[in-house]
This record gives sequence, C-alpha cells and structure tokens, in this order.
Amino acid sequence: MTRRPQITILADGKRLHLQDGPIDLIVEASGRDQEVRSAYEAAARRFTGLLDELCAELTELRRPANPERTALKGVVARRMYVAVVPYAAPCFITPMAAVAGSVAEEILGAMLSAASLDRAYVNNGGDIALHLSGREQFAVGLLDRPDGRGVMRTMSIDVDDPVRGIATSGRHGRSLSLGIADAVTVLARTASQADAAATVIANAVDLPGHPAVRRVPANELQPDSDLGERLVTRDVGALTEREIEDALDTGAHCARRLLADGLIEGAALRLLGQTVVVGAREAEAPHAARKPAVRDLLHA
Repeated sequence: MTRRPQITILADGKRLHLQDGPIDLIVEASGRDQEVRSAYEAAARRFTGLLDELCAELTELRRPANPERTALKGVVARRMYVAVVPYAAPCFITPMAAVAGSVAEEILGAMLSAASLDRAYVNNGGDIALHLSGREQFAVGLLDRPDGRGVMRTMSIDVDDPVRGIATSGRHGRSLSLGIADAVTVLARTASQADAAATVIANAVDLPGHPAVRRVPANELQPDSDLGERLVTRDVGALTEREIEDALDTGAHCARRLLADGLIEGAALRLLGQTVVVGAREAEAPHAARKPAVRDLLHA
C-alpha cells in the first residue's frame, strides 16, 4: 500500500515541505510561477511512495556494500550504492550512508524534469541538492555541528562552480558516527556523493582507544542500525590541543585523498572549537556582517 506523505506549502508561501516517516524535506524553487508550481507538483508525485520503495529493499541497503556488484533494483537505492561503492573495499560502509543525499537528488531531478527553473534546492535534514542557472547563486553557511546554529564560515556557490551537493556528518547529527568530529561538511558534485563522503571523513576524525572518548554499540542506541554492534561515539571528554590536531589531521588526510580522487570538491572539519578546511575556498566575511543578495542555506 502506498504511503500518504504530508505535503504542505510553508507559511512563507515559497517553500514546500514534504515529510514521510524519517524523510523530512524543505524544497524551494525560483522561476516563473507556473514553472515553480509544476516543479512542486512533480516533487510531490515523486515523493509519494518513495519511502516504500526504500523500505522494500531495506535489508539489502543495510548490508555492507559489495564493491563488485549489488542486488539493489530501485533508482534511489542504486544511487545510494554508487555513492558508497568507492569506499566499499577499504572500509565498512552500507548504502544507508548516502540515503539522505540520494533522496534529495531524486526529488530535485523530478522537479527539473518537469519544469525550467532558475534556481532550486532540496534540503533533506541538512543534506542538500542544488540547481543553478544563469547568474544565480547560493550562499551557504557551514555550521559548527549538525544540530547547532553557530555558523563557522560562509561561502557562495555560483553556476560555474561544480558543487551541486552539500552534506554534513558528525557525532551530533541524526546518524551515528564512528568518529569524534563535531561536524564534517562536504561539498561535492552531487548530494549523494557529498553524503557518503561526509560519513567517511567524519569517521576518520578519531583517536582510537582514547580514554576520554566514550563509545557504545550502535544497536544499543538504534536497535535497527546498519552499524550493528560496531562502537559509535557517545561522548567526547577533554582533549589536549595536540590531540584535537591529531584527530583533525587524520580526517584531513582522508579528505585530501578524496579530493585528489575527484570524489569531493572540498570539506570543512570541526572538532572542539578547531576547524580544518580542505580544498574549499576560504571563508567569506563573517555571516552576521554580510548582507548577501541571495538566500543563505544554513546547512544543519
């Protein structure tokens, strides 16, 4: 039976809210009124039943990705697999590491197939798929933790920039993390790529065996977690400046490798007040001081 999601226009009259179970999307499109209406109708149509599609293959989606083949059939499920397969040989990863970005990408694709838009984004709990045309831009605020509101730096994305996906992972977010990063925000060519890479880099920011890091089996926090009994970070106590630097250096090394392989366009890694930026442009003026001509996307 097809699920009936919640589909509403938000109070500002500009943004569309799509919610079904754990999937919670904020969508905004710019362009001619009729094109925007067509895009929102297409988004609603594609969203209806999408969670059911994923649930039908959930067992396979929670299994470690096989680097050589997959039994997954659905369009979104296969996109999730493609996003994580570059990491499948060297580390444990399941297609679920790219679920939020892949869903955002699918909804944006449906919108663009139905309408000609100047600009659009689909924000799936902070994992964002972007569309730009002409001289349009996005101003993006990178937060200091996935569940926070503190902006640590800002940057603009324009039509000539290859970035069309943004994702953040870390121990404070909706998903569990094997590492200790407060937040790792990744810029990539697609939202699914950004989502998978953010997970991998956040896991790499770590101090294995450190007594200040409290870890528990993932299935104690989420009984159905695809991580099973693997230890995930529950709390991080006091660390020295050198220890923070060491953990960030490990994550930055991972990010630089992904940048060299063309899997990401940049990353910002945050741990206990310190930030390392890899590949991305340096921060623009402080967020509070800027008066951008474009809407800010505060990545959560």
